[in-house]
Amino acid sequence: MLPSLTSLNRHVLTFLDKCSNLSHLKQLQAHLITLGHGETHFYAFKLIRFCTLRLCNLGYARHMFDGFNSPNIYLYTAIITAYAQVPDHASAVLLYRDMVRENRSKPNHYMFSIILKSWPEVVRSYGVELVQAQIVKSGFGGNPVVQTAILDGYSRCGGAYVGLARKVFDEMPERNVVSWTAMISGYARAGQLGSAVLLFEEMPKGIRDTPFWNCIISGCVQNGLFCEAIEFLRRMVVEEGVSRPNQGTIVCALSALGHSGMLQVGKCIHGYVHRIGLSSDLFVVNGLIDMYGKCGNFAKSRIIFDKSNEVNLTSWNSLINCYALHGRCREAIGIFEDMLQSKDKINPDGVTFIGLLNACTHGGLVPEGRSYYNTMIEKYGIEPQIEHYGCLIDLLARSGKFEEAIEVVEGMRIPPDEVIWGSLLNGSKIHRRVDIAEFAVKKLIEINPAGNGGYSSILANLYGEMGKWDEVQRVRTTMSEGNVCKPGGCSWIEVENRIHSFYSVDRSHYRTDEIYAVLGCLVDNVETAVSLNCNAD
Repeated sequence: MLPSLTSLNRHVLTFLDKCSNLSHLKQLQAHLITLGHGETHFYAFKLIRFCTLRLCNLGYARHMFDGFNSPNIYLYTAIITAYAQVPDHASAVLLYRDMVRENRSKPNHYMFSIILKSWPEVVRSYGVELVQAQIVKSGFGGNPVVQTAILDGYSRCGGAYVGLARKVFDEMPERNVVSWTAMISGYARAGQLGSAVLLFEEMPKGIRDTPFWNCIISGCVQNGLFCEAIEFLRRMVVEEGVSRPNQGTIVCALSALGHSGMLQVGKCIHGYVHRIGLSSDLFVVNGLIDMYGKCGNFAKSRIIFDKSNEVNLTSWNSLINCYALHGRCREAIGIFEDMLQSKDKINPDGVTFIGLLNACTHGGLVPEGRSYYNTMIEKYGIEPQIEHYGCLIDLLARSGKFEEAIEVVEGMRIPPDEVIWGSLLNGSKIHRRVDIAEFAVKKLIEINPAGNGGYSSILANLYGEMGKWDEVQRVRTTMSEGNVCKPGGCSWIEVENRIHSFYSVDRSHYRTDEIYAVLGCLVDNVETAVSLNCNAD
């Protein structure tokens, strides 16, 4: 006697709850086939979702999907969503295209919101327009969820498409917090923080939630506006009072503090973390380790690490990278050795080796750097990325091993970028290798013709140190004719929990007159002291 659908549904859900591997899933699939439910969409959907979410076996999920003669929109949505999350955007788009071409199932509003995340990644120039045309024909053009997805799709394309995203936003009859967040995130991704902040201020305060605040704070951090990120956090806590910072808010804020060196504010945030009960959250713990380490307070960073109930690879990487950043190479290497011997049996990743190679660069440890680079590839099977190449070439160039550095450049599996050639240029400056400097500057100008002022200045200074004044004049003339200038230097200082930045030949600080007045007094005092000493002699 066949079980009723109600009891079968309960049986399937109970079995899936206990299922732990692919073999169990196949047993359930075979059982359903013997009961005549092999083509039942409801059970197929459950199996495919379980296979992609719990077993992370997209290959077998696709195998089950391909076995259906007439998959419905829910099965298509399950597979396309899984592809988008991997992410395998090309496979998601191809499956969606076949579905539409063969008219096997009609997309719904949820399908459109999913495919709009993948299509721009595959066909960036006109992908969103194609899907939008289908949306209008399907009658979903007025759906708020779909409108927000179109907005987000345009904004992810960057450039002029951000303007199209804003057009969609302005034409929306109903805007909710999700649409506001999507538009501000789009501006932030495109580097248009001014537009993001203006739109932020236009949003009604009553609907601002924590994810919305997080998008403007993270946008500031991603674009290097660290002080502004902390100011938005202050507004969120003090002015609004309704939206409470969560894990994501705190992690973004700690990243801003670490990059800007605002240690005193970081201590205040640490206290706030304790008060809101996030001090044991692993992501926050890793953020604190990173913040204290980047600010130079290694003792506090290590205390937090040692007292944490749980640490992961990110925790170890944060310690290694912070010590490497401050030139404490032996300590960084020691932490790496401790990680390998820890009871958790943690294996390093690409980020770990970036920290190690940086440490070797700061310490001039060429044999150790070579060894770690080879270990990364041969023992752990990690493919070198541009950061690894950059660290190794910087290490070799600083040590004067230019032939070996050039060999690494020629053997790279990815095109060299500005960092690679800049490392060679800096090394040639240290060792006065004009030939290498000329070659590196030529490559840098090819990559970025508009931003070569700093590199050309280095070459001119090197010519000057070598007494080649005709060459100095030639480079300076070329810079002048091309209207190229060296980027101004910058320094900053934290005073009363606020960062004050100062740029070369810049008088924009609100206390510039007072600063120069004090500087003038100091110069006068020094000149007076020198004059008195000369008279005494």
